[in-house]
Formats: sequence, C-alpha cells, structure tokens
Amino acid sequence: MKRALMLGSTVAIAMIIAASPIRVSAKTSDTAEITTLEQRLIDGIKTKDAKQIMSCYSDDVFAYDVVPPREYIGAAAFQKPWQGFLDLFKGPINAEVNDLVINSDGKIAYSRSIQRVSGTTNDGKPFDSTFRITDVYRKSQGKWVIVQEHISEPPHAARW
Repeated sequence: MKRALMLGSTVAIAMIIAASPIRVSAKTSDTAEITTLEQRLIDGIKTKDAKQIMSCYSDDVFAYDVVPPREYIGAAAFQKPWQGFLDLFKGPINAEVNDLVINSDGKIAYSRSIQRVSGTTNDGKPFDSTFRITDVYRKSQGKWVIVQEHISEPPHAARW
C-alpha cells in the first residue's frame, strides 16, 4: 500500500511539473530582436540622434537615470535628459554595449548590460564613463520596446 501511495505521489508530482510552463532564458528570435534594439539605441547615441534613441522606448517608459531628477515618467520627459546628454559633446560620441544578457518569455523581457560612453565635451574635456543598465521590454504590435530602464554608475575604487 505504501509503495502504491509513493508511486502515485511521484506520478502526480511529475504530472504537475510536466504541466507547468517552463521558462526558457530567451528565445533566439527575442534575443536577436532585443540585441538589434540595443544596437539601434547605441547607434543613435553615436550619431547624436535623439529621435532614433527615443524610438527604442515606449511612450509610457519609466526610467531611473543618473541625472536629476533621477526619475522620468513618459518618453517626452525622458527625451530631455537624452538631448542634454547628446548636447554635451563637441565631436563624435563613442558608445558600446558589453555583457548584454537577455531573458524573455515572449511577451516581457529584461536585460542587463555594461555600457561605456566616451568623447570630448564642448569645453574640450575628455568624457569617459561606464554605466550599468537594466532594461525591461514589452512586445507591442510585434515590436520590442523598452518600458522601464534603470541606469547607474558603478562605484569607483577610489571612493572606497
């Protein structure tokens, strides 16, 4: 009797596990589409094209940024710090994405990456900063857009 009960319990647990949705890290197509989105954003930085950058975000984006007021709600509000950032540079801007990790369930996705931006400011000073970026994406009308972003600067060893 114990053996039958144990076997029945094992089968029931196996059936529950088999029926549960299994989350894959990210579908290949999602990863490729989001990687392309991130590259479009980086290309927008390099060409100082705020419109291209903002095309990567949803209209209702929520963002934490490294510049005051630090919290932005909506694309119109978030475009202002982007434009201000682009306007800081005299010449070309170098930008790159590193360590991009994407997870998706097909409708919602998130990523983390390290992004480096460098160039020369309008007053001739070198600018070279590294940022930690966490993005949340939503697939809307067949297209991935960033709906939430958190930008932070890593702590500098000199501070510790």
